[in-house]
Amino acid sequence: MFAYAPTGFTIVLTAAKLVRSLWPPAVANEPKSILLHIDRDARLAAAAGGVARYLANVAGLDNEAIARLQSGVIAACSEAFAHLTLDHPQLEVAFTSFSDRLEVALSHLGEDSPAIGLDSIAGFAAQVGGAGSLEIVFAAFDRVQYEAHGGEAVTRLTKYIGPGNIDQSPSIT
Repeated sequence: MFAYAPTGFTIVLTAAKLVRSLWPPAVANEPKSILLHIDRDARLAAAAGGVARYLANVAGLDNEAIARLQSGVIAACSEAFAHLTLDHPQLEVAFTSFSDRLEVALSHLGEDSPAIGLDSIAGFAAQVGGAGSLEIVFAAFDRVQYEAHGGEAVTRLTKYIGPGNIDQSPSIT
């Protein structure tokens, strides 16, 4: 014969406890990168602008700043197209999203000149014929850096994001 003990209620109290995950929390500590290799085509410059728009939106920038950033990337790509050669016809555009900033690096092989014409900013604008679309680029970004090494010219554009991270006096180095 079988004997059963009365159980009363069978609801287990631990069912209401919160579950703790062993996975680390999802925090954007790791930089996110997108790399484009584009030819001299305005449609591809617009695509690069679309990437910048997406990253700026994800970063939480307001609509006006997003539009400026997108226009700035398109203008920078258009300026950089003038520095492409037949031997090296592609522009490399690297987008990197950090927790405190967005960086866009434009690089091309060939001549060791800035991708977006920093010579205009250095005082040669009167000789070259004005800054043109450069005003759009410099209005969109907080920092512009240029370096050349091994036949490759890299122009890095930085936009700081988040409260307290905006550079109130943008610099060009």
